[in-house]
Amino acid sequence: MENPNLALRVLIIDQSRMVRAKLIKLISKHYGFREEADGEAGWQALVLDHSIHLVICSLSLPILDGEGLLARVRSSKLARLRRMPVLVIAGDNTEAMERALALGASDFINRAVSSNELLTRIETLLRLAAQQGEASDEAAQGRQHPNTGLPGRRQIETDTGRSVAQALRKETPVSIMILGFDRVDRLRDEYGEEMAREFQRRLASMLAKKVRREDSLGHYTDDDLVVVSPGTPYPASEIFARRLCEAFAVANITVHGERVDLTISIGVANTPVDRQNTAIALLALAAQRLKAARAAGGNRVVACLEHAQQPTAPAIGHAINLIKAGRETEVIPHLAALGQEVLPLLELLARELKLGLPLADLQQRMLDRVRKVEDARQA
Repeated sequence: MENPNLALRVLIIDQSRMVRAKLIKLISKHYGFREEADGEAGWQALVLDHSIHLVICSLSLPILDGEGLLARVRSSKLARLRRMPVLVIAGDNTEAMERALALGASDFINRAVSSNELLTRIETLLRLAAQQGEASDEAAQGRQHPNTGLPGRRQIETDTGRSVAQALRKETPVSIMILGFDRVDRLRDEYGEEMAREFQRRLASMLAKKVRREDSLGHYTDDDLVVVSPGTPYPASEIFARRLCEAFAVANITVHGERVDLTISIGVANTPVDRQNTAIALLALAAQRLKAARAAGGNRVVACLEHAQQPTAPAIGHAINLIKAGRETEVIPHLAALGQEVLPLLELLARELKLGLPLADLQQRMLDRVRKVEDARQA
C-alpha cells in the first residue's frame, strides 16, 4: 500500500545540488518532495503549491536568503504559510541562527543529519502544525476570534438561525451585514500583518459601539465581520451600512504620523425582502454581495438590489470631509443637490459681508444641473 504521507510534500531549498539530493534520498520513501535552488523560487513554490507542508532550507541562499524567506513566511497573509514548519539547515554562524530563531524557524538540523533523526523531526513538526491549525480554526470559527475576541462563525450561524426562526414565527424582518476592509492584501503588504490586525480591531471596536444590544456581532471569515440585526427592516439596514462606509472613508487613522486611506465595503441581506428562509442562505447572500461590492471598486454597499435606493447626496459635513481627504470624485456627482442645500448660507454670507456674488446665476446653473441629473436617471 502506498504511504499516505507521500501526499505531503517537503520543499527543500539549498543552492547545492548535492545537499538537495542527499536530503531527498533521506525522505523520498516517506514524503513527497520538491526542490528549489534559491529563496525567491522557494517562496514562489510555497505560494502556489498547496501540497507543500514543510520547508527545509539553508540560510545562505541566492536572490532571497533564508532570513528573508522566513520573514515572508511568518508575515504572510496566508494562514497556511504563517503556520508552515521551517526546518533550517544549521551553519557555523551562531548569530545568524539566533536571528533565524527570532524570525520563526521551527527547528534546526545539520548537514550530516541521519535519516531517522530527520524523519523524526519532520513527523514532530507536522504533528504540531496540524494541532496548531486545528486550534486556530476552532478559535476563528467557534467561540472567540483570537484577534478581536468576537464570536466566530459557528456561533454567528447559530445566532442567525435563532433570529431567522423567530422572525418567521412573528413575521418580522432580520437584516444581515457582512463587511470588511477593501484591498486587505495591500494593507498587509504595506503595513504588515500586526498593523492589519490592529485595523481590524479598530473596526470591530467601532461596530461594537454602534450596534444594538439585541444585535449579534462576530466573524464571518477571518477578515470579514458580520452584524445580525433582528427586527431591523431593509431600508434602515442599508442606510446604516452606507453611514458606516462614509464614516470609515473619512476616518483619521494614522500610522507613523501618516493618514491611512482605509475604506470598507458591505453586503446586506434581509428577510423577507430577499425571500430566503435559512440563516446559511442569508449569510451566503450577504457574503456574495460583499464580494460584488469589492469587485466594483470598494467603498460601497451592495444591498437588496430590487429595492435599492438611488445613491443619496452626502451630508454637507461629510462632503467637506471627503474633499479634505482628497476624495472629490465622490462629491462631484452630488454637487447640484449639495449646492441647493448650501445656497441659503451663501446668500447670508453675500448679504452680511457685501461680497456681491452673482448668486442668481449660480442658482440657475444648479437648477439646470439638477434637471440634467433627473433626466439622466429617467432615461
